[in-house]
Amino acid sequence: MKVVVDFDLCEANALCMEVAPEIFKVDDQDLLHILIEHPDEKYRARIQEAVRLCPRQAISIEED
Repeated sequence: MKVVVDFDLCEANALCMEVAPEIFKVDDQDLLHILIEHPDEKYRARIQEAVRLCPRQAISIEED
């Protein structure tokens, strides 16, 4: 799986970071970073929750 963020849509609300801090980080300049672009399957449920919670629908999962 690959985590994809549309940075044109992202507002760095940090909801994704709250549910999956191993995957997402919002820095001091309010910029979102993907820490693990190809995470292990064990993170899938939390990434799916981040996708669901994103107010701008900027996060998606692509299957490798």
